[in-house]
Amino acid sequence: MKYLDKGFVVWFTGLPGSGKTTLAYKVAEILRDKGYRVEVIDGDWARKTISLGAGYTREERRIHLHRIAWVARLLARNGVIVLCSFVSPYRDVRKMIREIIEGEAPFVEVYVYCPLEECIRRDPKGLYKKALRGEIKHFTGISDPYEPPENPDIVVDTVKYSVEENVAKIINYLARRFNIN
Repeated sequence: MKYLDKGFVVWFTGLPGSGKTTLAYKVAEILRDKGYRVEVIDGDWARKTISLGAGYTREERRIHLHRIAWVARLLARNGVIVLCSFVSPYRDVRKMIREIIEGEAPFVEVYVYCPLEECIRRDPKGLYKKALRGEIKHFTGISDPYEPPENPDIVVDTVKYSVEENVAKIINYLARRFNIN
């Protein structure tokens, strides 16, 4: 096991169904194979455990993501590489997340780009169908906005490039920035 004095946080943001969690788990697998301690925190897990009952209004999302940012910071300051997969649709909230984490650990923002039309086509959980029928309120991309990052550290395109190509791009960035080998 390779121990880091200080870990870092990689924050995957993008529309629902863009591929955030798929990429996070693939990156985690590679980093674990290299011997690093890695935790993946994704929205579905967080809403069932540490953020039970979190809603989807702007303010409820801000509170939810504030909580997640502090958990990620605590893990990272103790040498864990933390991969967070959250829609996190608002720029001001992502700025808050970055500021919380950078108080003690490096932060990497990964914008997982996928056009809304493709996310609707993929619809892995059937949520877009429900949102388009009006059954889900505050659904990002349909009845609530997604504000793309203005200056992400990494942009991956899950339509133009394969999972493997996007994972390689992320791993290469981390290798250069954090001397991960």
